[in-house]
Amino acid sequence: MKQHDISCPGLKIALCVPVVRLGDVRANADALVAMAEEAAAHGASVLYFPQDALTGATLGALAAHEPVRRQLANARRRLARLERRLGVLVEWGSADPACVTRYERRKEAALAYSADRACCVVYCNAGFGESTADAVYDGAAFVVENGKLLAEAERFCLAAQILYAEVRLPLIPCEKAFAAAFRALPDLNSPRPFIPDDAAQRAQRCAEIFQIQVMGLVSRMVHIGCRKVVLGVSGGLDSTLALLVCCKAFDRMGLPRRDILAVTMPGFGTTSRTKGNASALMEALGTTAREVDIRASVSLHFRDIGYDAERRDVTFENAQARERTQILMDMANDAGGLVVGTGDLSEIALGWCTYNGDHMAMYGVNAGVPKTLMQWMVRRAAETDFPEAGPILRDIVDTPISPELLPGVQPTESLVGPYLLHDYFLFRFVHEGEGPAQIRASARQAFSGICDADTIDRWLRVFVRRFLTQQFKRSCAPDAPAVGSVSLSARGGFPFPSDVSASPWLSDLD
Repeated sequence: MKQHDISCPGLKIALCVPVVRLGDVRANADALVAMAEEAAAHGASVLYFPQDALTGATLGALAAHEPVRRQLANARRRLARLERRLGVLVEWGSADPACVTRYERRKEAALAYSADRACCVVYCNAGFGESTADAVYDGAAFVVENGKLLAEAERFCLAAQILYAEVRLPLIPCEKAFAAAFRALPDLNSPRPFIPDDAAQRAQRCAEIFQIQVMGLVSRMVHIGCRKVVLGVSGGLDSTLALLVCCKAFDRMGLPRRDILAVTMPGFGTTSRTKGNASALMEALGTTAREVDIRASVSLHFRDIGYDAERRDVTFENAQARERTQILMDMANDAGGLVVGTGDLSEIALGWCTYNGDHMAMYGVNAGVPKTLMQWMVRRAAETDFPEAGPILRDIVDTPISPELLPGVQPTESLVGPYLLHDYFLFRFVHEGEGPAQIRASARQAFSGICDADTIDRWLRVFVRRFLTQQFKRSCAPDAPAVGSVSLSARGGFPFPSDVSASPWLSDLD
């Protein structure tokens, strides 16, 4: 168990971040009792735990079931007796999902609040063991007093932690201090609301998002007892970032990268550039590489269903995506591994994926990352975490985005529209709650000199229609962690019915 200590005269407090077992109240109570006894032995008289640490904050509806309620009542009585026996006071801290920039903003708010009120602010958040179905919990903990940071725990730690500090000023509930932490809004006039203009802030954001992605995958693998993953690697941005997440997750878990089965599956539209980059990347990163050419199996499938392959329509394209997914799923069964999904936030927003094809996986790692930010994330990875693959990663960033399902050039943005516009529309629609007419007005201002009004109007209609009609794909998408303030999870991110009419929103543009 990790420990952090700082010495100064006053009241000694302990911030205890356990590793929870969802729904296992007895095991969680045992862990909390052990941490409390250890903290008391170190002289702490006030103990802080994350909110709902006895059940796990993400237990959901099961928290109300009778077996859990009965065990919870027993555990609370046990902790009350412990408080009396040890002479300590137990407080319940926070359970907030990790979200890009949220932690730093909270710390800054706590520092400012403590300086203004001459007090001490304590933050103790839920961590490893919580469900990563829709979010990641970072296990963050810190103590600030009178505008100074006294102690800070390691975020995204895989082990339990106890953070000690001695304070002299009044303790204030963290919620009050954080009230102002979310008042600051991004620059709404920026055409790139997901991407900070400042290089240092951009690098920090990319690093934090990458940590959230890695922790989400690590948590899921630990939870299901999995030590291998399988994913398709095309040589494009999405699968590249997903592969990098897998590599970093395996490094953190102490697992060999050779247990990452990276599969390239050339089809009718695969180019030598992407195929070459995929193979070179797998070799540079030290993963196990497989190549499965899908053209023969897809051609056989066309004959089986009586499809004329000369038509080159949506069936021609989707059959390849579904064949690839079938291969990955079966390989995962054979290897005892987990299929990692690669689809990003922008594609999910537009429904730009094949239902039960690339739409499906066992866990998605990119679902919270917009396409416009993904280029920066891969570029940063080339410079920091994976310099051995730097030249390959930079060439992948420079490769035109394409599904490569048809022979010849098939640039995605000429088919579905510029991701620069769609990411802007998405942010205004979901984060700001704006209607299409409002988005159009703000976009014309933000993209002045970049896009003309007709281009904005054309692709805004496409966005509204696709976003509202493709919810059925999001309703049954695989688990994936949110990384920022825009999440499209149908469970809790941005839920709405799959059969909503798009007419009211489209008519707003008339």
